[in-house]
Amino acid sequence: MQTYLVIYLFLMNVVGLLAMKIDKNRAIKGKWRTKEKTFLVIALAGGSFGIYIGLHAFRHKTKHITFKYGIPLIILVQFFLFVYF
Repeated sequence: MQTYLVIYLFLMNVVGLLAMKIDKNRAIKGKWRTKEKTFLVIALAGGSFGIYIGLHAFRHKTKHITFKYGIPLIILVQFFLFVYF
């Protein structure tokens, strides 16, 4: 069971990172963008660390309060849930 959880979290973080990269590329090209709600759903589903890495690696959405403070908060909550359960 724990192995599946680790694999799931790894994949969700890859999804989060790729979503940030794709949205950054679309922003540069002036194309259709991913909704912020989608990023938050990915983060809540376990991809928060991937989203956080994407924030800084691609300098994307770094000025948004929701991402600047919300994603680290989600990471902390998920960390404590992972450790204690």
